[in-house]
Amino acid sequence: MKTAFRAFLAATLLVLVWYLFADRLTPFTSNARVKAVVTPIMPQVSGPIIEVAVANGQVVQAGDVVARIDARPFEIALSQRQAELETATQAVGVSSAEVERAQAQVIRAQTDLDNIQVQVQRILELERKGIVPVARADDARARLSDAKASYDLAQADLDRAQENLGPQGQENPRIRAALAGLARAELDIDYTVLRAPAFGGVVDLSISEGVQAVAGKPLMTFVDGRDIWIEAYMTENNIGSISIGDPARIVLDVAPGRVLEGRVESITTAASDGSAQPADGLPAAPAAQGWLRAPQRFPVRMTITGYEAGSEDDDLRINLNGQADVIIYTGGNWLLNTLGAAYIRAVSLLSYAY
Repeated sequence: MKTAFRAFLAATLLVLVWYLFADRLTPFTSNARVKAVVTPIMPQVSGPIIEVAVANGQVVQAGDVVARIDARPFEIALSQRQAELETATQAVGVSSAEVERAQAQVIRAQTDLDNIQVQVQRILELERKGIVPVARADDARARLSDAKASYDLAQADLDRAQENLGPQGQENPRIRAALAGLARAELDIDYTVLRAPAFGGVVDLSISEGVQAVAGKPLMTFVDGRDIWIEAYMTENNIGSISIGDPARIVLDVAPGRVLEGRVESITTAASDGSAQPADGLPAAPAAQGWLRAPQRFPVRMTITGYEAGSEDDDLRINLNGQADVIIYTGGNWLLNTLGAAYIRAVSLLSYAY
């Protein structure tokens, strides 16, 4: 009996010593969530929706049409602006056809450039996080360079067309006002087509054809499928040894039995203490119940190494705000790292049951 008690006591002490060291060198938490960039899709013009091109939860590619607003009022406005430009140019004895063509080309090139810039910025951010390969980022930079060149060429054509109006026409206030109105009308028509800003999904869709779109008011919510990270809420004891770049292992509840590689991207050194209103802007960790004093937790953000949603080898489903278990390796202690690897593997298998 005494032998069994001593063995139990020794095992308890070993576990306690392991816990105290592991809590600093290989910190673990089950208080973690999947996060992603959430973007409201807001129209720039108002009007009735004539087409909703996506379903709730549908996966879309960058640039895919998600909805269309009735463009007929804006087409009428465009015809009016074209007539105003023609009237103004006739008054000074020059032709407006070339200017109209060049102006439309500039608007199209500007719209393409704006869309590509948004997509490229997202890809470059993913490259910085090590999620997409350098070759993909280089392709994105090349696309952006081509789009800028196309815009510059279109702008040069417009400048030449305006120069052909002659000094009198180019400086005529009526022509300048007509050109500005024409540009606005062409831009409004482009705004009637709403597109996905990146690869991702449309969630919480609750509109249909006939709904009135209001400029500046969100119509639907878009979740970026590639800019995804894990936010682990670690205690102050944990974060003392964590550094940016530390390797991590992640288990998602949606993928039991699978251990994913990760890397610490950032550590938030401020958190809400619960006494201030949410408007203070400080992150608040979900409450964790326990019989000891609840420790203050701080968000540690990490990326899933090498994971790119939508790629050919993507077989992992990730849910926004889905739960996760995380362990971080803060040093080269082979014993603690080995025990930590065994522990997170056991957690991944247990996640089948809860």
